[in-house]
Amino acid sequence: MASDWLEVTLGDVLDLKRGYDLPQRERGLGSVPLVSSSGISDHITGAMVKGPGVVTGRYGTLGQVFYIEEDFWPLNTTLYVQDFKGNDERFISYFLRSLDFLAYSDKAAVPGLNRNHLHQARVRIPAEVAEQRAIASVLGALDDKIDLNRRMSETLEALARALFKSWFVDFDLARAKAEGKGTGLPEKVAEHFPRAFVDSEAGELLEGWDVRPVGDLASVVGGTTPRTSEPAYWDGGTHHWATPKDLASLHTPVLLDTARRITDAGLSQIGSGLLPPGTVLLSSRAPIGYLAVTEVPVAINQGFIAMVPRPGVSNLFLLHWARHAHDIIVSRANGSTFLEISKANFRPIPVVVPPQPLLRAFDDLTQPLHARMVTCERESSTLALLRDTLLPKLISGELRVPDAERIGVRAGA
Repeated sequence: MASDWLEVTLGDVLDLKRGYDLPQRERGLGSVPLVSSSGISDHITGAMVKGPGVVTGRYGTLGQVFYIEEDFWPLNTTLYVQDFKGNDERFISYFLRSLDFLAYSDKAAVPGLNRNHLHQARVRIPAEVAEQRAIASVLGALDDKIDLNRRMSETLEALARALFKSWFVDFDLARAKAEGKGTGLPEKVAEHFPRAFVDSEAGELLEGWDVRPVGDLASVVGGTTPRTSEPAYWDGGTHHWATPKDLASLHTPVLLDTARRITDAGLSQIGSGLLPPGTVLLSSRAPIGYLAVTEVPVAINQGFIAMVPRPGVSNLFLLHWARHAHDIIVSRANGSTFLEISKANFRPIPVVVPPQPLLRAFDDLTQPLHARMVTCERESSTLALLRDTLLPKLISGELRVPDAERIGVRAGA
């Protein structure tokens, strides 16, 4: 074990301060991050704290720690580090992640942190700032790569969205042809963007295109939740079982994993069984609109509408259609406690369907983008697991930086 780690109180290491109130009317303006207990939740015009800074939840979400490089505004639901007392800021962000915040929370219905109690926590910390920076460098390299992957995936997703909107909503290529401009597509594909428009129940569309209910394009199914009190349905389960919470935290619409597994016995209670990879999931209530394409066979609970594409239909076409048609989908929902779109109300929703060659061309262009997003998400999942494994060992001194760097190199960080 390391001998140059100090045993002190947290108050010797840093000083925490409560965040600041901010009226709702002042949010949504400017470029300064507004940090809540769940992270950056908005942007405003002025900052209260100079970056870099470290923020954690005081009420609501406990245990998450956020490192903010630029100047920011911490909300009153947070605690932020007012004084680092000479310690490295990014190291402190990792150091705080190793604390058991729940041990210092009250027992109220909505747990909260008492900063005075936190300041009395006994902790161990590297005495030398150089060691702190080395630890932060190892962990930060993993987080930086994860962030780079996230931004790349978001860019790829934005490209696919823009292509869908240009081709199937704004009809840009048809309008370009009408103006005598080229489309950049092979003639056998471009010919399916005619110059003439016609009216339909789904609005304006191109001559020769079709309007069909989404139920014709995909098998629309739902799921259920087997009894959670029945161990045979869950204990030792190996099959993925998804709820909308699994989609809530996704940066991009790629579902690789789920929080819970279900057994064969549990699966037998779900009529839709395991849905194949490539299924499009849409959360159907509270809220309506989380979307993802499954990359693993998965069973689902009752909070979804699942679209299994029929032969010849692109799952990415369905994904981007569902995103674009969000308002229409919500308009078909009902419910007294919360809005929910039922399968019966979802299946008849009209979809503007282009000719088959255009569906294939759209798929040919967007599937490589999606495949690259999947690769980014898989790599990020591996890196996050490595980071979470290394963090407590590095913070405690059980593992030293040179050894951690070798592990990181082998993992491709």
